[in-house]
Amino acid sequence: MVETYVLVPGAWHGAWSWRPVARILRARGHRVFALTLPGLGDDDPRRCELSDTIDFVAGFLDANDLTDVTLVGHSWGGYPVFGAAHRVPHRLRRLVFYSAFVPEDGVALVDDVPPGHAALFRQLARESADHSVVLPYEVWQNAFAQDTPEPARKLLYDLLVPQPMSYFEQPMAAPPLGVPVSYLAGEADLAMPPGEYAWCPRFPDRLGVEPVSVPGDHEAFLTRPDVFVAKLEEERRKS
Repeated sequence: MVETYVLVPGAWHGAWSWRPVARILRARGHRVFALTLPGLGDDDPRRCELSDTIDFVAGFLDANDLTDVTLVGHSWGGYPVFGAAHRVPHRLRRLVFYSAFVPEDGVALVDDVPPGHAALFRQLARESADHSVVLPYEVWQNAFAQDTPEPARKLLYDLLVPQPMSYFEQPMAAPPLGVPVSYLAGEADLAMPPGEYAWCPRFPDRLGVEPVSVPGDHEAFLTRPDVFVAKLEEERRKS
């Protein structure tokens, strides 16, 4: 059965990060669209609002008249995916959160991460010229891509773009979702460290689902796309 996938990247990433996954899915006969969100291209980060990303995802589905869509969000991408799901639920077959934030009503991302993360984001934004955040390489290599070998890790880091800090600062409404949902979580994902701020069980609990483990770190969808697609397809067969 042909499925329609719309893939939404996380912070600092663009459509390019989904290319290996998209290639595998298309080879299996599926329709695939990977998005680069506003603020993660040539836009001025100071002009960006979180609502712009929700408008963009929902507008993309409307403009292309897509239906029965599996909408996939990675990391921060959980915010625009969650918001779009409330705007265009009639276009969705299911949602997939992959090591992704699930918004809590009225809580901004910067208030939903460990205090050390929040302090770092605020400091980096203050020190930037345009209120954006660029991860230090040391943070990237130790928490986001620690299972990714060099030189691939450095290559991926060089592809990252500044993230508008406003996307981390602005809260959103988070009423219950009305579409089927899955939560995939990287087994070695340390972007949210073990403990009370870990990805699991915190975020899948907000959705009322059990997490599904995927081997690898935070970037495993990009570095181990075959494994990620296998889990994605497995979840599709369950629904």
